[in-house]
Amino acid sequence: MVLFWRSLGILCVAIGSVGVVVPLLPTTPFLLLAAWAFAKGSERWRAWLLDHPRLGPCIRAWQTERAIPYRAKVLAVASLLLSLLIALWLALPPVALGLQATALVLVSAFILTRPTAC
Repeated sequence: MVLFWRSLGILCVAIGSVGVVVPLLPTTPFLLLAAWAFAKGSERWRAWLLDHPRLGPCIRAWQTERAIPYRAKVLAVASLLLSLLIALWLALPPVALGLQATALVLVSAFILTRPTAC
């Protein structure tokens, strides 16, 4: 089972690393998942991820305080707004726009109500 958790952690770090350079591919959720998987499969690799100078502080902030960096909040809400504007521009049906707007407002509220960190 340890091999499974290590493999999952490595896969998540790889996907998260790709997400750094590929637009629309999220990085943070995969790194958080990697830290969780490494906690079950390899304390050494988990420590490496948490001690990483660039990634570690934000992962630790989420794990201890459920905090999101200010820059990430701004980018997330801007991306959500942009997706709604694209849907409006594409003239999606009103029901679809309403459902999308509702979901985006709820997600934005969740993001903006988390503590700010990093």
